[in-house]
Amino acid sequence: MKSRGVKARAGSVLLGIEEAQRIVLADVVPLPTETVFLLQALGRIIAEEIRAPWNVPMEDSSAMDGYAFSSGGLRGDRLEVVGFLPAGENRTVPVAPGTAVKIMTGAPVPPGCDTVIPVENVEADGNGIRLLRPAVPGDHVRKRGEDLRRDERVIPSGAYLRPQEIGMLASLGRVSVEVFRKARVTILA
Repeated sequence: MKSRGVKARAGSVLLGIEEAQRIVLADVVPLPTETVFLLQALGRIIAEEIRAPWNVPMEDSSAMDGYAFSSGGLRGDRLEVVGFLPAGENRTVPVAPGTAVKIMTGAPVPPGCDTVIPVENVEADGNGIRLLRPAVPGDHVRKRGEDLRRDERVIPSGAYLRPQEIGMLASLGRVSVEVFRKARVTILA
């Protein structure tokens, strides 16, 4: 780093903090960048802006293990169970009013459903369920893009990468990231 301007003033006037910072920072340039694997990026400064490549969640999904159904199709407190939907699978057949599908946390809410009632709020009743509590439309449904919208800024350039940022990058499918190189410092005594 050069020290231009400091000698010319050092003999005559003591510099203020703002002026000294301005002089020093005028000669500072960012370090070069390098691409590293994600786990090597922990504790580093990211050199690129990260934007969400897709919506998170990608589609409406269940926030609980329970039963998905149409709140408008509910007559009384009983629903016939017509299927099971584990996480990672889709159901393309709409769920008819008055029926429900057993659903696991994270599974996409099937067509025709707008509400999920947790398993602890129902009682098995033959080939159906009885609701032990009233269900509010939209309950326990994570809406598409609720956490992140496609192209939303997730991590700004210049951010320090902590475990939570590394986890977010991994959830977005990143295996490597561009970071600023570590500074090399030499101390001569």
